This record gives sequence, C-alpha cells and structure tokens, in this order.
Amino acid sequence: MTTIEITGERRARVERKTSESHVVVEVDLDGTGRHEISTGVGFYDHMLTALSRHSLIDLTVQSEGDLHIDAHHTVEDTAICIGEAIGAALGDKAGIRRYGDALVPLDEALAQAVVDVSGRPYFVHTGEPDGQVTVVIGGQYSGSLTQHVLESIAHHAGITMHVRLVGGRDPHHIAEAQYKAVARALRQAVERDPRETGVPSTKGAL
Repeated sequence: MTTIEITGERRARVERKTSESHVVVEVDLDGTGRHEISTGVGFYDHMLTALSRHSLIDLTVQSEGDLHIDAHHTVEDTAICIGEAIGAALGDKAGIRRYGDALVPLDEALAQAVVDVSGRPYFVHTGEPDGQVTVVIGGQYSGSLTQHVLESIAHHAGITMHVRLVGGRDPHHIAEAQYKAVARALRQAVERDPRETGVPSTKGAL
C-alpha cells in the first residue's frame, strides 16, 4: 500500500508498505540539500546523501526491509518512493526550467545525465564497463542497482532521463559519478525559472 501526501508547496511525503519493506520518504524541491537517510544499506545511504546534497532537494528517507534476504527490495522500494515524492512535489510543473544537463567527474570516472521533466517516463543507460553490474560495493550494494535505482526514480517521477558513463575504473566512483550527475541535472530541471509563468510546454501541460 502506498500513500502520497502533498505537505506544502513543492513538498511531498510518500509511505509505502509491502511484505518486503516499509519506506517513508519526504522531499522539498526548494531545499538546500538537507538530508536524513537510513536504509540499512550503507553505500546506498552514501549515494542518496550525494543525490540530495548536489540536487539541493531536501530528502528524508527511513527504510526498513528484508535485508537478511537481499538489499534489492529495500533499495528498489526506496527509489520508487523517491520518484513518487518528486513527481508529487512537482505538481503541475508550472514555472520550472524542465530540462537539465550535467557532466560530473569523480577522479577517473566521468558521467553525464540529461533529464526532461516531461511527464513521460523514459530511461536510457549506457557506458558502464563489463563487470560493473556484478561487483558488490560496501558489502551489500550490487553494481546493477545503480541503473535500477535511477530508472525507478525516473519512471515514478515521470521524467525522461539519459545517463551515460563516459569512463571510469573504480566501481565506487562509477556509481557515485552517476548519482551526482543525475542530482545536478535534476537541480537545473526542477528549479523555478523567473521568466516562465506557466507550464513549459507548447501543449500547455506536462
């Protein structure tokens, strides 16, 4: 069961309960990157902290799940809730910039993210080296989860998102550069444009 609540202007809260996890997420799109994150998966906490800090979206996450089986359910359900919260907080999308593009390095790794807050969920992910999907980072986080998390956020927020790894060797850096690139692109896309008074679409709706 999922409950979505608008808690203020461009703010939302999502609670999701299943037999596999219990997740509560709160977002404020006009934040400063404040974050309180607890998923039980240390590396994922680190990535979501980066997502919040570099997007300037305030993010609160409290997740409990069946980590004795695998981290996948908890990680996925948390990403679903983050996407739903962002989508709800955007409302009718009036006044936003809509598009965002970021190219972010982390030492030897370089990642690009391009987003369109279009209301049409679509996800393209390219460039990760062979072996990245099978590596385990921090003891619990499978490298395959990065694509899964970003795709879940894009789908449930109603965002078109392209993520491309330009290069990289270290699995930690490869994952983190992608989260940071998405964060910076989201920061641009959800920002208010002072010259845009309506919905940024020729159709008049997104």
